[in-house]
Amino acid sequence: MADLSLPIQGLPAVWADLFSIALAVIVAMLAWTTVLFVRGRWSRTHLPEAAEDVAEDFTWVFLVPALNEEVTIADSVQRLLEIELERRLIVVIDDGSDDRTPAILARLEHPDLRVIRRRPPAARRGKAAALNHGYRALDHLLDGGDRDRAIVVVVDADGRLSPSAPRYAASHFAADPTVGGVQSLVRIYNRDRILTWMQDVEFSIYGCLFQIGRNGWGTAGMGGNGQFNRLRALDDVADHDGPWRDRLTEDQDLGLRLIAAGWAGRQDLRARVDQQGLPGLRRLFRQRTRWSQGNLQAIGLIGAIRRAPISPIARLELLAYLLMPLWQTLVGATLLAAIGLAIAGTASFWTDGPWWQLAFFYLLGFGGTMLGCVAARADRGPLSHLRGILIAQVYAFYSWILWPVLIRSTLRQLTERREWTKTERERLPVPGSRGARGLSPRLTDDL
Repeated sequence: MADLSLPIQGLPAVWADLFSIALAVIVAMLAWTTVLFVRGRWSRTHLPEAAEDVAEDFTWVFLVPALNEEVTIADSVQRLLEIELERRLIVVIDDGSDDRTPAILARLEHPDLRVIRRRPPAARRGKAAALNHGYRALDHLLDGGDRDRAIVVVVDADGRLSPSAPRYAASHFAADPTVGGVQSLVRIYNRDRILTWMQDVEFSIYGCLFQIGRNGWGTAGMGGNGQFNRLRALDDVADHDGPWRDRLTEDQDLGLRLIAAGWAGRQDLRARVDQQGLPGLRRLFRQRTRWSQGNLQAIGLIGAIRRAPISPIARLELLAYLLMPLWQTLVGATLLAAIGLAIAGTASFWTDGPWWQLAFFYLLGFGGTMLGCVAARADRGPLSHLRGILIAQVYAFYSWILWPVLIRSTLRQLTERREWTKTERERLPVPGSRGARGLSPRLTDDL
C-alpha cells in the first residue's frame, strides 16, 4: 500500500507535525463540506410550498439603513415599492447623511414609505444602531398592528429584492412557527468584471452550499441584505436598544443569537436579493477585513451556541464554523511554509512521489471549492457541473488573494481598532447605455 505520508518524510519534526495537523484539518474540512453538499441537495427538494397568497397572511416591514447613499437609494426604494403586498411598510433610516440622500428621499412620495432622519451625535454609530432605531420606531409605526404576524426585512441601500422573495420567505414562517429568520440568496448585479464576478461566485457558494446545507438543522445564518425576521423573534433577543448588537457583522451576530434562543434559521434559494460588488481590490480588502474582524468577534458566542437547543451534530457544525478563522490561518500558514521549504530546497512537494499522490493532495485542496461551485449550479445539468469545476480553479486563486485579511483583521481586533470608512457605491449607469448591462429588473443567472 502506498505511503501517503511520503511528502513530509525526512522533514524536521516541527515541520512534519505542522503539516500532519494541517492535513487532518483539510481532510476534516472536505468531509464537512461534503456533508453540507449532500444535505443541501436534500434541502433543495424539501422547501415548503409557496402559495401565491401566503404572503398576505403577514405584515411586512422593510428596514433600509442609509448613510450617504445618493447613488443607489432611489433605485433600491423604488424596487421595494413595486413589490405587491397587501400590508407593508418601507422604513428608510437616514443615518445622518450629508450628501444628496435626504433630498432624494424627500422626492419619493408613497403612503407606504416612511423616512426616519437621525442626526448627530446619535447618528453614524453603525448599522446596528440605525436598525435598532427603526425597530424601536415600529411601536408607533405599526399603529397597533399584530406583532405576531409582522415580518421585518432588512434591505441594504444598494439592495434589489426580487418581487417574489416575500412569498418564498412567508412559506417558511407559515409552515413552522419556530422559524425566526429566512435569508435570501445574495447575488452581485454588476458582475461584468472578473473581480465582481468572483464575488458573485463567492456569495453563490455560501448560499448554495453552506447555508442550504444547514436548513435541516435550522441553523442557517442571517446575512443582512435580504434578511427576513419574525418580529416576535427580534423581540425575544432584544435589549433596551433593540435586537442588533454593535458588531462589525451585526447580521451574523443576530442570526447566531436567534439560534441560541431557540429560533430556527432558514435559507431559501428561490428568494433573491442583488447588490453591488466592489470593483477594486483596495475597497474589497477593506470590506473583507471588516467582515473577518466581525467573524473574530463572533467567536465570543461559542458559549451561547454550546447551550443552544439544537442537535449535537448541528452544535458541532456551528462551533466548527465559528472557529473557521483558526482553521483558515493554520492552513494558510502551512501553505506558505510549504512554499518556503520548496524554494529553500529543504523539501520538494511538487516533484517527489507518484502522480496520483499529487492528484490526491490537489483534490484535498480544491475539493471543497469544486463542491461549492457545483452546488451553485446544481439545477443546471451535468455540463453546468463541469463548468462549475472549471470555475473552481479560478475561484480558489481569488480566495487565496483574500487570505491576508485574516492577518489584518486579527491585528485590528488585538489592538481594539473598530473604526471604518464607509465603502463608496459604484455609480449606476444610465439605463440604455452600454455600461448598463445587468441593471434591468430581469437579472440573469450567469454563474
